[in-house]
Amino acid sequence: MDMEFIISLLTIIGIDIILGGDNAIVVALACRNLPHELRNRAMIIGISLAIFMRMGLTVIAVQLLSIPFLLAIGGGLLAYIAYQLLTNNDHEASINGGSTTLFAAIKAILIADFIMGFDNVIAVAGAAHGNQLLVILGLIISVPIILWGSKLILLAFDKFPQVIYIGAAILAYTSSKMITHEPMLSPLFVNWPSFKVAFQIILIIGILLIGWYTKNRTVYTV
Repeated sequence: MDMEFIISLLTIIGIDIILGGDNAIVVALACRNLPHELRNRAMIIGISLAIFMRMGLTVIAVQLLSIPFLLAIGGGLLAYIAYQLLTNNDHEASINGGSTTLFAAIKAILIADFIMGFDNVIAVAGAAHGNQLLVILGLIISVPIILWGSKLILLAFDKFPQVIYIGAAILAYTSSKMITHEPMLSPLFVNWPSFKVAFQIILIIGILLIGWYTKNRTVYTV
């Protein structure tokens, strides 16, 4: 094993640690209403399936990113996921059956990881310099990073439920970055930097306020 391989692998591990935070938040948000005995199962299944999905994405990452408005559409979907996870309260979880809730959590993890995984996929693919072994090792290493990160975030959610809004805000910010980095929209945000900042702030605050209003209205009307 040469030094170049080791350096590339360490670089990929660093990328996974830096970019894995958003994914850990998604996993924690998706699993927060599950019974404790189902949380580990949902996290392991969801993250494992997401890793296999990322392997396929890595192969076609450049071609995917060339699709017009792909980042903007993904950003919009992620904003909706942040809102949906924010308004998914405990009453809804108690109505749904355990297996349905487990499936819903895994589905949320996969959809969000697919949408959010482009930055990680591109970064890992670039650091691997075409070495498929490095790509696979990097993706495998990301599993425990996201898994343990998710568990720590879940503990915070259990002890301090309001932390959920911080997680949703981070997802909303990620959504706004995807939209503002859309190549087809870049002239609008590059030429008007103040509009870019205003757009990001409005999107984040809007999702939090609408999510808070919907969640509380649902609680009071049930």
